[in-house]
Amino acid sequence: MRHAPSPGVSAYVEHFWVVTWTDLAEPYEQRIVSHPTVNMIIGPDFHRIAGVIRGGFSYTMRGSGRVLGARFRPGGFRPFLGGPVSELTGHFAEIGEMYGTAGAALVEQVLAEPRPRSAVALTEAFLLGLEPERDPLVEEVAALVATAESDVSVTRVDELAAGSGRSVRSLQRLFRDYVGVGPKWVIRRFRLHEAAERVRQGLGLAALAAELGYTDQAHLTRDFTAAVGMPPAAYARLGSGARPGAHGESPPQHGSSGPENAFSALDEFQMRHEEIMQ
Repeated sequence: MRHAPSPGVSAYVEHFWVVTWTDLAEPYEQRIVSHPTVNMIIGPDFHRIAGVIRGGFSYTMRGSGRVLGARFRPGGFRPFLGGPVSELTGHFAEIGEMYGTAGAALVEQVLAEPRPRSAVALTEAFLLGLEPERDPLVEEVAALVATAESDVSVTRVDELAAGSGRSVRSLQRLFRDYVGVGPKWVIRRFRLHEAAERVRQGLGLAALAAELGYTDQAHLTRDFTAAVGMPPAAYARLGSGARPGAHGESPPQHGSSGPENAFSALDEFQMRHEEIMQ
């Protein structure tokens, strides 16, 4: 489930997300291709701030549990850190270590609160209690990242810089300070998300590589495999030749506990695609 932030928090947080699972018969691994954002995550096994993860990563669910996350806007965590967001890139920081007793208390309260909406409210109150200062650069960064995501014709840093009114060097400094990674990584990551969707639709790799600004098909394949955990051809084959379930079953909702044997190969592929690209 996703929850929209309240007006006081929306300047910093894009949305809150809650994943709940119950009575898993066996462990279920969910692989994720990250976005250029910081997340605050509180679950039964960990409670931490997750910087931007350059590669793909996964989480294995067991038994029953719930994870609550706050996905910050690109640049939105900068006021809560008081330093370059690049310090967190590729790392996880414990909430209790970063914010002391107040952070540890938040973790206890969220884990003890059974209602997701109330757990979100606790997290919002904690964030507002940190008294973040409004920073106009957060809005600028968020707009630039949104352009990199939505405009598939943007495949190079100089193209993004030209539309921003900044030099390439200035844009690189801004992104490392507020996003945690450079604009080249951000552009390439969004093009990989686009590639996953297009591969799923059956577009040929050679045409896709050229369209998304890759020098050749091999380069796209390397980047795709590193992020998604399998090459594009294997990813496409998950859905090829599949047919709907014989009894008209519908795929599970996003964030469900995992595929069941009753679902067809196409249903499972659709769900896995949504999980990986969340």
